[in-house]
Parts: sequence; structure tokens; C-alpha cells
Amino acid sequence: MELSDEVVINAPQDVVFAALNDPEILRDCIPGCEELVKHSDTELEAKVVLKIGPVKAKFKGDVTLKPDSPPDRFSLVGQGSGGAAGFAKGGADVALEPHPDGTLLRYDAKVEIGGKLAQLGSRLIQGTAKKLSAKFFNSFADRVGEDGSV
Repeated sequence: MELSDEVVINAPQDVVFAALNDPEILRDCIPGCEELVKHSDTELEAKVVLKIGPVKAKFKGDVTLKPDSPPDRFSLVGQGSGGAAGFAKGGADVALEPHPDGTLLRYDAKVEIGGKLAQLGSRLIQGTAKKLSAKFFNSFADRVGEDGSV
């Protein structure tokens, strides 16, 4: 499954980049996130509870950040397991560029799922993924735009 979108965040590019690397801000913005631990500048561990259709699961996973060209772009890869519910793994490329209203954030993500989740059907999964993604970026834009700093 592939997802891509863009959002304008009312904050300077360096502030947006720093916020994308701040575990407290990420934890507050990731839907269902119960815990987010930063092990290093590039390694995070997350515990997230999600309900996708009739399946509710607690996922535990690892994310590795790859700062390709900060603060203009970076990528991330991750994988998580939800026990009997299944697994998810994937990655995203994120680009930041100046915009008259702050910063334009663009992302392209690819995700692979398996287990019970994969049996739910691609429409339900795609719709839920888009909804969760939009919820994260709207929360992130509100939080970073409000603060104006990290």
C-alpha cells in the first residue's frame, strides 16, 4: 500500500524538522501512541494501540530515522508486531520546503501488512491508513504551528 500527501505547517522549516525528531511531540500526535522511547538520534521504539475495522491490537515496533539532508529531507523505516493481529512494516520519505505560510511537508510512504490485518481487505486498510495519517499530520501541524518552537 502506498500513501502520499502534503500539509502546510505554520512554522519555520528548522522548527518543523526539530519537531519531527522530538519524541514528546510525536507521541502526542501519533494516534493511539501509548509510549515512544528515543534510544538514539536515529532509533525510536513505539507502543501503539489501533483499531482497524473489527481488529484492535497493541503494536510494538521500532523506527529508524535516516536524516538524508536535514532540514530539507529525511526518511524513516519501521516495523511493528501486533501479535495475532499481524504485522506492519514500511518506510516513508519526507521533504520539507519553505512556503509563504511556513513549511510545506510532503511525504511518500509504503507499507506492507500481514496476518489478520491483511485479511480485512485493502479498501478498509487503505481508508484507515489515510485517516490515521491525516489525523497525525493535522495534530502535528496544530501542535507545531501553535508552539512556534520546539
